[in-house]
Amino acid sequence: MDRHEIFPSSARGDAGHAALPPLTLIIGGARSGKSRHAERLVEAAGGGIYLATAEPGDEEMRQRIRAHRARRGSAWETIEEPRDLAGALLGAGAAGRPVLVDCLTLWLSNLLMAECDVAAECQALLTALPRIAAPVLLVANEVGLGIVPDNDLARRFRDAAGRLNQDIAALADRVLFIAAGLPLVLK
Repeated sequence: MDRHEIFPSSARGDAGHAALPPLTLIIGGARSGKSRHAERLVEAAGGGIYLATAEPGDEEMRQRIRAHRARRGSAWETIEEPRDLAGALLGAGAAGRPVLVDCLTLWLSNLLMAECDVAAECQALLTALPRIAAPVLLVANEVGLGIVPDNDLARRFRDAAGRLNQDIAALADRVLFIAAGLPLVLK
């Protein structure tokens, strides 16, 4: 995908790099290409900070984390923060470089599993986002396209993710839906 398809020439920065809006939400299904698309946008803007929320709870997740790190390479500054997303974003955004958060869905899972106050943490994030001077790209799974989960924890997760995606989309300057690696501009 050529960056000009998402960011037309009128949105390009002085150095010829794609200019990023203040807040971008990138949603899609699992393995849709969300993270890679977000990485390409930040790379086209000259690079940035990768704020990773995954926790290596099992071997499969450790392998995924290793694969993401290897794909990014050393050009990215990486911050790993599984729970205090608002605080980490405020700190990372102070550098003025684009910040990519991958991903809100794992962050919500971490909060639920740690029995944190999910509503309070989401509100802290929503309050922090307008205060960040650097462009922020948030990656999240769209989990509401499937069947209704059969257990309470999964339903609470689906509901929290749906509410957060809606709240972030309302704040966002740009919202992209990724399917099969291809972006659809929603906003």
